[in-house]
Amino acid sequence: MAETLISPGVLTRENDISFIQPQAAAVGAAFIGPTVKGPVEQPTVVTSYGQYQRLFGTTIESGSNSYEYLTSIAVKSYFEQGGNTALVTRVVSGSYTAADNTTITTVGASFTNPFQLETLGKGAIYNNATGSASTTAAHNADGSLALGNADNIRYEIVNVNNTSGTFSLLVRRGDDSRKNKIILETFNDLSLDPNSENYIERVIGNQAVSKTVEGSEVFVSTTGEYVNKSNYIRVKAVSRPTLNYLANDGVTVNSLAGVSLSGSLPVAQSGSFYNATGSPFAGKGEGAKFFKYITNTDTQGLVAANYADAISILNNRDEYQFNIVTAPGLVYDFGTHKAQLDSIISLVEGRGDAIAVIDLEQYGATVSNVTAAAGTVNSSYAAAYWPWLQTQSATGKNEWVPASTVIPGVYAFTDSAAAPWFAPAGLVKGGIPNVIQAERKVSREQRDLLYRSNVNPIATFPGQGIAVYGQKTLQKKASALDRVNVRRLLIELKRFIGGQANNLVFEQNTIATRNKFLAIVNPYLESVVQRQGLYAYRVVMDDSNNTADIVDRNQIVGQIFIQPAKTAEFVVLDFTIEPTGATFVA
Repeated sequence: MAETLISPGVLTRENDISFIQPQAAAVGAAFIGPTVKGPVEQPTVVTSYGQYQRLFGTTIESGSNSYEYLTSIAVKSYFEQGGNTALVTRVVSGSYTAADNTTITTVGASFTNPFQLETLGKGAIYNNATGSASTTAAHNADGSLALGNADNIRYEIVNVNNTSGTFSLLVRRGDDSRKNKIILETFNDLSLDPNSENYIERVIGNQAVSKTVEGSEVFVSTTGEYVNKSNYIRVKAVSRPTLNYLANDGVTVNSLAGVSLSGSLPVAQSGSFYNATGSPFAGKGEGAKFFKYITNTDTQGLVAANYADAISILNNRDEYQFNIVTAPGLVYDFGTHKAQLDSIISLVEGRGDAIAVIDLEQYGATVSNVTAAAGTVNSSYAAAYWPWLQTQSATGKNEWVPASTVIPGVYAFTDSAAAPWFAPAGLVKGGIPNVIQAERKVSREQRDLLYRSNVNPIATFPGQGIAVYGQKTLQKKASALDRVNVRRLLIELKRFIGGQANNLVFEQNTIATRNKFLAIVNPYLESVVQRQGLYAYRVVMDDSNNTADIVDRNQIVGQIFIQPAKTAEFVVLDFTIEPTGATFVA
């Protein structure tokens, strides 16, 4: 279209000013630790505690006792207090593999296993059959699996249609029965024809995820052409594809090499999974240590070194987004745990977009133990809280848990009730629900000792409950960044503004490009001022800091000056007694 009129005529132009102002994307907390089941060392996003339970489980047996992992308690607390998304990375000890499906029978008597399924989760908990590939699972009279339980799955094939070459697949919970089916997922009108829109690999997914180590780098690699749409299974292989099952008339069943393709279709049946390996507490039995009994060499059946790869995987900032990270069960004062917690602190310092909540001491420690441990850490990207707290686990028993188990929930409540730059502390925003009692009712003097050492005390107030009563980071130097609310403000600003800056890469280095960036950033910062996060700000991205030399180096430079809003941590009230008859001046 012409931009100007040369000869007489009419020029119509468009000026689109309807662009929606971008908002900061919601990110949540990352939890690193053992779970009952689920993908191993594969960071997985869950958006509710119910989804966490379905994918990762709740309780685990060790010897003759039943326990709940601290990861489960932490995720539950987080969602109960307003958390939106959680990134869960399961940690295990030893080798874990997925479970395969048992034999699938077909219409053609001489054919078996036209396709193979595999569980996304790993570990022997997914087995509800034993023996060789030709062995089916033992069934009870009601159709339930003898080895089935709520933590594994089974499958069922229904609605087989020889005319169209389709069938449906149900993913069922492992402990259901014929009359009381618990269906987790349904995939209808599946086909073994690779040219079909409903090809089984395309609909369910066939991607396998594994941990890869290259030198000092640990990352997750993916194989397979189709993204997994199921939360529980993937298609491991299709050994008898029914290529071009339907002829051009859309009805006639074709044959391949003289063999009718309908013979490759599965018949209606139910099946189970087997062949997975990996069990918790290998060699520990009754000795696995949970809750307040965690030791230097046994934390919920694991050793600290088991966490190393999971922590390293989270270095991928582009792939995994979170603003809080914690690994409840690791204790800084335990010699073997310290290295992994230092790695978590290094992780968030390198990413610059999250804060780590760590536990300094074991259950039963003294105030002096805690302050001494705090003196060995120096980072504005880490915060510590004390003492331990008692809560009711999913087993119905009252258990002692470290503070890092519940603090992400306090942060989540602050975010939902106000904003990340408000202090996650005090009786209004720092309350901790569903806690029975604190290990220690810290006195005012003890709170002073802890706070001077940058440890945030958890205080008990009669009639008002238990609340976080401090918001310091573990940075030793006195500055604005020795407060949690300021560190989280910077995290939020850098995440949003940095995300907008990504849009400048490979754009023309012109005034128009810079102004486009300023038109987004300035209104956002103004909104932060209005929401009490900043006193003032100034953004400079003009010719003063984008000289000809800078432009020739293919750079755009911006400077952002901010005055973070401070919190009122010390309230001074002077009561003055005046004599009778004194006049009060307004």
